[in-house]
Amino acid sequence: MRPKTPAAEEEAVRARRRRRSRRVLILLPALVIVAAAVAVATGLPGGHGTSPASVAPTGPPVTATVEKRTLTRTQTVDGDLGYGDLDAVQAPPGGRGMVTWLPDEGDVIRRGDTVYRLDQKKVPLLYGSIPIYRTLSAGSEGGDVKQLERNLRALGYTGVTVDDEYTSATAYAVERWQEDLGRRETGVVKPGDAVVASGSRRVAELTGAPGAAASRGLLRWTGTTRVVTVDLDTDYADLAEPGTAATVELPDGTEVAARVTDVGTPTSKTKAGGATLPVELKVAEQKKLGRYQAAKVEVGLAAETREDVLAVPVNALVARPGGGYAVVAVTAAGTRYVPVKTGVFAGSYVEVSGTGVVAGLTVGVPR
Repeated sequence: MRPKTPAAEEEAVRARRRRRSRRVLILLPALVIVAAAVAVATGLPGGHGTSPASVAPTGPPVTATVEKRTLTRTQTVDGDLGYGDLDAVQAPPGGRGMVTWLPDEGDVIRRGDTVYRLDQKKVPLLYGSIPIYRTLSAGSEGGDVKQLERNLRALGYTGVTVDDEYTSATAYAVERWQEDLGRRETGVVKPGDAVVASGSRRVAELTGAPGAAASRGLLRWTGTTRVVTVDLDTDYADLAEPGTAATVELPDGTEVAARVTDVGTPTSKTKAGGATLPVELKVAEQKKLGRYQAAKVEVGLAAETREDVLAVPVNALVARPGGGYAVVAVTAAGTRYVPVKTGVFAGSYVEVSGTGVVAGLTVGVPR
C-alpha cells in the first residue's frame, strides 16, 4: 500500500469527525422520543400534555385542610337602610286651637314625652296599640283601660291595678298625671289627650309648624331602631320568611348579621311590570351599623344550605384539561392531583367530593 501523504491523512480525519457528528444528531431525537415515552408511561411531568390528575409539583407555598362545614349559598338583592315606615301624626279630628310647639327632626320621643303642644297643653306619648277613641272615666271597662293603667304604672303612678276596670284609684292616678302635665285635674281621659304608638318614636320630618291650626298634619315619625327594607322580586319569595337569617353589606364593605322580621304582601310593581314583596330585616347589633342613618345596602338571603359537607377554600381548586377540577393533595410521600366533584359554592369555600377526598386531607392552595 502506498503511504498516505500528510494532506490525505488530514482529509481522512475530517471525514471521521463528520461521520461522528451525524451519529450524534441522529441519536438526540431518539433520546427525546424515549424520554417522552417514559414520562407518559410513568406519569412524570414531561411537558404541556401532562395530565394534572396524577402528579403535581412538590411543595405548595400554602396549604389548607379538607374539613366538614355547613355551607349556605346566598342570593344578593338590593336593600335600603333606614328607620322603617313613616307614620303621620295629626291633631285629633275636629280639634280646635293652635299648635304652639313641635319637636325637632331627629328627636326621639319616649313614653311620657311631649309629642306636641296644643294651646300650650302638652300631649304626651303612651305605648300601646289602641288609640284613645273614647272618653275614659270611673266605671269604664275594656282593653283601652288596661292599656292606660299599664302606662300610668310604667310612668311611676303607683296604686293602680292593671286590669280592665277604671276605678277610683285609676282616676286618682290620672289626676296626678294631669297635674304633672300642667293640665286641669279631672281624672278623666279624652280623645286627643295623648298619642298612642307601639314604642318610642324618631321624628323624621315636620309637616306642620307652630302657629298652624290644630286640624292640620303635624309630623311624620318612624321607629328608633334602624332596619333594612327590601322590595323583593316575588321569584325569590321563598327565601324570605320571618326568622330567616341574612347578611347585610354596608357601603364601606362591612358585613352585619340580620334577620327577617316582617314580610308584607305583593303590592308594588317593578319597572318590568313584576310584583315585589316588601321585606323588613332587623339588625340586632346596631353598633355595627356605625354612623349610617340611611344608605343603599346589599342583602344576602340564604338560598341553599348544605350541612356537614366536605369543603375547601375556593382557590384550592385547580382546573383540569378538558373540564372539571382537582385539588393538590399534600402527603408525606409528596404531592398529587386528585380529581374532585364540586357542589355548593358559599363565600370563599366550596363543597368537594371524590375518591380519596376525606376530612383532614391537606391540600395545596396556589397563590
